Amino acid sequence: MAPDDKDHTFATRFRIPRRMWDAYGTAAARKGVDRSTDLVDHVRDFIRAHGNEEERAELAAAEQELAERRARKGGRPRREPKP
Repeated sequence: MAPDDKDHTFATRFRIPRRMWDAYGTAAARKGVDRSTDLVDHVRDFIRAHGNEEERAELAAAEQELAERRARKGGRPRREPKP
């Protein structure tokens, strides 16, 4: 995917066995957790725990971008549960 300065978040692809992804989805749903939110939280925690100064600065800048974007848009929209 080509970088776009206007796009602060992007969809990325990674390889994971379908059965593992499905099991993660059902376990997350049972706990009331959104997979995307959980993955972003994991990345955030990983950078805080293992990132160097530059990586933690990038995390802080990304958090600021998210806060500004959500403030302009009225906050993060609630996701409707799938039937």
